[in-house]
Amino acid sequence: MKYICLGYYDPARHAAMTEQEREAMFDECFEYDDHLRANGHFVGGEALQPSETALTLYWKNGKVATTDGPYAETKEQLGGILVLEARDMNHAIQLMSQHPAVKYGSIFEIRPIGDMSEIMKASEQRRRKLIAR
Repeated sequence: MKYICLGYYDPARHAAMTEQEREAMFDECFEYDDHLRANGHFVGGEALQPSETALTLYWKNGKVATTDGPYAETKEQLGGILVLEARDMNHAIQLMSQHPAVKYGSIFEIRPIGDMSEIMKASEQRRRKLIAR
């Protein structure tokens, strides 16, 4: 089963680290990602640019509106995502609890990926019927 792991970090804590501390943290994290990859658990992942580069899009007064920045103002910011392959939630927790970023203060939110295949099939069938008319 696949899980999305959302990694949150405190930008102030990260900024307070020395360059050597940051490099050591990244080296440990990337080494663990390599371990996950080698064992078939790393499906994908990406880092995100800082929250000040974000844009939030939403519906307001009958049209699309945007706001600069993330939707929620929090001390911790979403720093990246990792798609993990694990047997179950307990296995996902076990794998992510060993991620070195945790000891550097990062927080991981782990969520099972929702299977949309049946909903997508039903939608395709409805849309085909509309086109056939």
